Amino acid sequence: MAKKEIKKYAKPFGKKEKVLNYASNTYQLTRPNKVDAVMALIRECQPKALKEWEKFYFEKAYTKKKEKVKITKETLNELGERLYAKITEVVIPEWTAAFEDLTLQDCKDYIYEVTIVRTYDGFLLEKSVINDGLAKIFPEIEFEESDPELDHAGDIDYLGKVKDKAFGIQIKPLTANANFGNYKITERMNASFQEFEEKYGGKVFVIFSTRMGDKKVIKNKEIIEEIKTEIERLKNT
Repeated sequence: MAKKEIKKYAKPFGKKEKVLNYASNTYQLTRPNKVDAVMALIRECQPKALKEWEKFYFEKAYTKKKEKVKITKETLNELGERLYAKITEVVIPEWTAAFEDLTLQDCKDYIYEVTIVRTYDGFLLEKSVINDGLAKIFPEIEFEESDPELDHAGDIDYLGKVKDKAFGIQIKPLTANANFGNYKITERMNASFQEFEEKYGGKVFVIFSTRMGDKKVIKNKEIIEEIKTEIERLKNT
């Protein structure tokens, strides 16, 4: 039986997609505090048509801030204007300067750094977050590295075992100039996380860590309480 093809409604932006996506993510213009939690809203709506979803969105959507603001078409237009300003005034000049300064040696050094040096840094970061952090916070939990042969191994770094179940940990390095608020889970990763939860029963948590002096610290500290809650849930199921 032929697989039913899913119709796509999205407008293609071609080569402009990368710069639009980069700038939008960098300046957080499509985050919940700007456009509401759209996936939660559309699941609540369960629309049968695009127009139905659009109508529902503009009726229900508010910015996720302390003082909520109703989202309108004008709100989205204003965000589009801000995106254009950021691209033309900041992104293009920065990228132009980078392109003009780029050398063959930069490219060789980058491939080496990503393959060897950053892999080693990431390995040390993972060990520190688990051994110096989570293992001490949750001494009753056995943490083990994800099996590299499993499908989810590229997205889950460690498993935290609770009875016959487990939750997953993904560890992300946070550089001095980065902001974990920019981070978005891709569709592939979301599918991998769901597959993990179906198999092991526990959720996957993304931990952002950075170096402070000689120590690696967890930046999104609220994740600790979320993990604690998940451990209790798994113990009681």
